[in-house]
Amino acid sequence: MQPRTKKEILTKFLMFMLTSSAGTVVDLGLHWWLSAYVFDGNYWGSFWVAPTVSFEVAALVNFVIAYFFVWKERISQRSVRSFFRHFIAYNAASVGAYLIKFVAMQGLHFLFVALGWFQDWSSEPVLCNLLGLCFSGVFNFFMSEFVIFGKPGKKKVSEESLEHRVDGE
Repeated sequence: MQPRTKKEILTKFLMFMLTSSAGTVVDLGLHWWLSAYVFDGNYWGSFWVAPTVSFEVAALVNFVIAYFFVWKERISQRSVRSFFRHFIAYNAASVGAYLIKFVAMQGLHFLFVALGWFQDWSSEPVLCNLLGLCFSGVFNFFMSEFVIFGKPGKKKVSEESLEHRVDGE
């Protein structure tokens, strides 16, 4: 197996970014709706619960797009089991991406509070969310490209199997 070229990785990254915009719209739209109508100015709801719920729903949307379109050629066998096996790995990686987004989001919120920016603006949680998504998106791409949907390589031969071959067993 030949390693991927920079052009292949860049092409896949651009495709990932394009299709991830659907997840971004879901994430930001649901976060805005939850913050504005369900939690209405409540810090814990707008900065803890809403981004968690919206991120998980967006992760599901992004996974479906990734599984069926972005990395479809890397799925050797399509089945319900394969779908959920990949989804579990994708969701685990999404937890890492979520933590990156969440830390960035909280840091930006406290920076904005300290500077007195956007404090009278009801969409400030959504702005912090959007900026946090910029950080987590890069992490999510690399996890998808190299871990979750990585190209299958040659199986590594263990030292133990080499010893059996040498000994003739």
